[in-house]
Amino acid sequence: MRYHHLGIPTTVVQPGEVYLVHLRMHVTDHESNPFGIQWMRFDSDCTLPQIVQTIPHVAFQVDDLNAALEGCEVIIKPNSPSPEVTVAFILENGAPVELLEISDELVPA
Repeated sequence: MRYHHLGIPTTVVQPGEVYLVHLRMHVTDHESNPFGIQWMRFDSDCTLPQIVQTIPHVAFQVDDLNAALEGCEVIIKPNSPSPEVTVAFILENGAPVELLEISDELVPA
């Protein structure tokens, strides 16, 4: 696992946020700041778990998402928020953790 970003829920509109229609949420690019923070703002009808909508999460990039999920309590099943990226959320000691797999085409050499 490699650290990827810190996701922080907010109700404040953020500069440069992108709307993910299928998830009913807005996100910022974690690479737009030196600390790897991704701000997340959720629509009122978002169906993601409340813990993800209200508690910050840490995200780790993994080489094999399915293998990384083995034995974990999955709270958001694998899905693709953007092309070439697959993510899932687990619950670890009461805290949400995001695991993501990026296809080889997007991984820097």
